Amino acid sequence: MATPYVTDESGKYIAATQRPDGTWRKQRKVKEGYVPQEEVPVYENKYVKFFKSKPSLPPGLSHAEPPANKTQQSTKPETETTLSKSVKRNMKRKEKRKQEKGELEAVEETRQDMEKISISENVVQKDKVNSENADAEKAKKLKNLRKKLRQVEDLQQKIDSGEIKQPSKEQLEKLARRKALEEEIEDLELDL
Repeated sequence: MATPYVTDESGKYIAATQRPDGTWRKQRKVKEGYVPQEEVPVYENKYVKFFKSKPSLPPGLSHAEPPANKTQQSTKPETETTLSKSVKRNMKRKEKRKQEKGELEAVEETRQDMEKISISENVVQKDKVNSENADAEKAKKLKNLRKKLRQVEDLQQKIDSGEIKQPSKEQLEKLARRKALEEEIEDLELDL
């Protein structure tokens, strides 16, 4: 599309145009020799020009279709050439059904094999996971009990040294739990 120019005594202008939504663009003053963006030719380097000038086919090959040879037609089995289109179509459908049925059977066998394998592996894995979880829980509980016992011993030292003159009710309860903590730690150590 050529850009409409308006020329008057003050210079060259691009005429006002209407946008698709109905509003108008203002006319714009342009310098002499201005070429609009859509009219500027696209730059092509020497490689692009070379490949555009190069023929699409190799030398000696033309666009004309080669005549059909009798040797190509005779490669088909004679039974297919004598059958009608509908019979050929039905034969293809039957072959396709056989292939699909064979694939479905193979998939079903594989699925059943996978179920058998996954069941036996799951049992072994569950036993491993359960024993690992139980050991981890015991170790965690043992760590917590040792921490509580350490806190009780620290509290006892503070009371003995005189840092804490009057222990609170909670502190006395904590001291009373010392025997039970030691027994629990011994039981857990024997289990591990």
